Amino acid sequence: MDKPVDALTNAEIRKLKAAAQRLKPIFKVGKNGVTPQFIQSLDGAFISNELIKVRFDEFKDQKKALARELATRTGSHLITVLGNVAVFYRRKVQSAAAS
Repeated sequence: MDKPVDALTNAEIRKLKAAAQRLKPIFKVGKNGVTPQFIQSLDGAFISNELIKVRFDEFKDQKKALARELATRTGSHLITVLGNVAVFYRRKVQSAAAS
């Protein structure tokens, strides 16, 4: 993926953080770490979800660096890392047929 993402305003980030509080983590980074399959699954989840929570069950000491890597590799925004959970946002792409 590795494409640049548009910057978010502080107001947008605040709204996303508030919305993320109601979400449950749908991915967990476990003993296998951030594998290509994990990246692919996360990337695929952005098709139906704009906001995704990832829990770090392992690699907790590396979570900030890994969260930045996940954001870069999926073309998403890292909204926050709070405790052992990271929140990512990627705006849905509107298809031409939907217009």
